[in-house]
Amino acid sequence: MTEHLLFMSFISSIKTLLTLGRGVTGGLPDATEDKDPINLFRVWFEEAKKSGILLPEAMSLATATPDGSPSVRMVLLKDVDLHGFAFYTNYGSQKASEMDQNPHAALCFHWPILQRQVRISGKVERVSEDESRDYFVTRSRASQIGSWASKQSKNLSDRAELEARVRDYSEKFSGDNVPLPMFWGGYRLEPDQIEFWQGRVDRLHDRIVFKRSSNGWESERLYP
Repeated sequence: MTEHLLFMSFISSIKTLLTLGRGVTGGLPDATEDKDPINLFRVWFEEAKKSGILLPEAMSLATATPDGSPSVRMVLLKDVDLHGFAFYTNYGSQKASEMDQNPHAALCFHWPILQRQVRISGKVERVSEDESRDYFVTRSRASQIGSWASKQSKNLSDRAELEARVRDYSEKFSGDNVPLPMFWGGYRLEPDQIEFWQGRVDRLHDRIVFKRSSNGWESERLYP
């Protein structure tokens, strides 16, 4: 047992060395020192991009039906500002249906190399059509065609059917710009709670949670 504990402590120390200067040794500041969790998230997000991690914008999105049956999947963050966290999908998908019926959701970012996690919860609503269009035009043409071709979350008889739909829409929009599908667009999660988790040695992790109040944000430290 003693040897096992020593080995686990050694592994923990190695992890600390690999992430030295990225929070593991220094940890999070006191909860009262930073009252703007969006700015803190932006700092962490930029550090995640610089760390070399694949798809630092990947986040789990948890939704639920009106009766509380949950589901979760990975999506990509496309924008973050003072209003919240934006992502895009087919409005006919399961997640869209659940968010339209039960406009509460949660996000989770996990950046293993930095031993960091951010959990976010709040209300969701659709972004404007103009905002969806502004993002849609930045996508590759193949991705734009794919948005038209996919009946997201609906039954698909075989791969050939999807490929045929891609060919059909490629021909339909041949020589033209691909328009924004009326069934496709964005959602924005406006956070009412954001928790930052920083891995520390020997599982004595740092956790600080920010909760929205009438005066802005209130924060407190949690036990690991």
